[in-house]
Amino acid sequence: MAQKKIIDDLAIVIGGQAGQGIKSIEHLLTHILKRQGYHVFASKEYMSRIRGGVNTTQIRVTTSAVGAAVDRIDLLLPLHGSVLAHCAARISPDTIVIGDTTQMECRQCVPVPLKQVATEIGESVYANTVAAGVVLGLLQIDHRVAHDYVRQFFARKGADVVAKNITALEKGTKIGEQIAYAEDIAIHIAQRGTVRDDIFLSGSEAVALGALAAGCNFISSYPMSPSTDILTFLAQYGKECGVVVDQASDEIGAMNMTLGAWYAGARAMVTTSGGGFALMEEAVSLAGMTETPCVIHLAQRPGPATGLPTRMEQADLNLALYAGHGEFPRAIFAPGTAEQAYHLTHRAFETADAFQIPAFVLTDQFFLDALSVIPPEALPHLKNTKHITETAADYKRYAIMNDGISPRGIPGYGSGFVRVDSDEHGEEGRITESFTVRRAMVEKRLHNKLPCLRASSIVPEYIGAKDAPTIIVCWGSTYHVVREALVESGRPDCAMLHIAQVYPLHESVAALCANAKKIAVVENNATGQFADLLLRETGIRAHQRILKYDGLPFFVEELTDQFKKL
Repeated sequence: MAQKKIIDDLAIVIGGQAGQGIKSIEHLLTHILKRQGYHVFASKEYMSRIRGGVNTTQIRVTTSAVGAAVDRIDLLLPLHGSVLAHCAARISPDTIVIGDTTQMECRQCVPVPLKQVATEIGESVYANTVAAGVVLGLLQIDHRVAHDYVRQFFARKGADVVAKNITALEKGTKIGEQIAYAEDIAIHIAQRGTVRDDIFLSGSEAVALGALAAGCNFISSYPMSPSTDILTFLAQYGKECGVVVDQASDEIGAMNMTLGAWYAGARAMVTTSGGGFALMEEAVSLAGMTETPCVIHLAQRPGPATGLPTRMEQADLNLALYAGHGEFPRAIFAPGTAEQAYHLTHRAFETADAFQIPAFVLTDQFFLDALSVIPPEALPHLKNTKHITETAADYKRYAIMNDGISPRGIPGYGSGFVRVDSDEHGEEGRITESFTVRRAMVEKRLHNKLPCLRASSIVPEYIGAKDAPTIIVCWGSTYHVVREALVESGRPDCAMLHIAQVYPLHESVAALCANAKKIAVVENNATGQFADLLLRETGIRAHQRILKYDGLPFFVEELTDQFKKL
């Protein structure tokens, strides 16, 4: 029997039905592996069912940091027979399948009686810890590291539960070690000591921490996948961090309360997904007319309507770009890494405050649910600047300014009267139907402000040879997969341009693309929404649009194949 050797990159897939505890196995494995010194990245794909269906988690254990999903499965741990059919196209002859054959039929399976072992310990609930132990055994993990984390993780459940979980883990580990010997499996992945002290962070947590770093002290939202984790994170730490958290009765109320909070001097945000944001558009126009700052986290998922509520897509760029009636400026940020999510969410608050506009943070399900390991220094303390004016008796809320930014006062801070109105208004904030005033106010809000907003835009990240003949343009969560696939494709003549602020585009975008012979744009949507925006804003036409819109993220292998053909 030939040795099964895995070097530098192990792709583990754990699958089962909703309610089978996949998340607990993922948590144990990722945290123990990180403590052992491995780079770890985890991503999820799951059905919109409370029970049943097929959910999977992919964990990549690597020598170097990664942040993308792969189609390949090196080790499959199916907790239910339906997982085998669900993953059939991804299972190769080299895939190591370990499962409880008393619960399913699988010719390729290495049999492990997970349920029987767990029942012997006490009850079947310990089967997930046994399963985690099997994987750790294959990797020859340090038992002390694993046991220490299990003690910590289950401590609040009492000594008996801790002891039984350690027993379950130990039995699973021994089974994994026996399988590695019997099947001649050799896994060689270098450990990095520095990783042990790094932080595990999901995309949702990174956005929420960025909001806290920006001084967010109010959030009003109505729960909607995949945006809800930001609301629950801020609710969990709201009292400690001074955040007022309101679960609104609907999205319309949430957006209006967010505007009210900014009017009163708070730094507020709302988090939602496409269908929820559709209800907020009238209030976004209200923000445009009253020049009230607001931060909107828009977590994309496939539409129209309910679509695939637990899958990913990048199809709401146009929604954010054109939302609201009338014409007014806005800023749209689309992070591609956890570090960017932290910094760009902070930037969204600063931009909204400085320019008195709506600022969007555009993410998606894959990005929000993915777990990354990042160093603590990637989340530094950030400076906040509040642009609030102490009003005088002659205060004019909408005073005409060359840069379009009128002094923003808040009620009770100064002797002036802060008057805002959703109708067209003059400098004092009183309703008007003067055509002359209307023209002046449109120019102030839009034409004067937009050039200043564009000048403050973020420079895109260019990776690769200077003056490369082929440039691959991407935005948002495609950062890691494009970067890894570009390396795997072996194309030194190709460069990557990642756009973290998709609107307004920094002026350097045009210059960076000007001399390229071929431009390819990678997007998770069906039409190439960013490619259209690139053409509109810069005149640069994409020669090729690499699109995916089935609800899954790009896999490294499929983009590698595409890049080889460019």
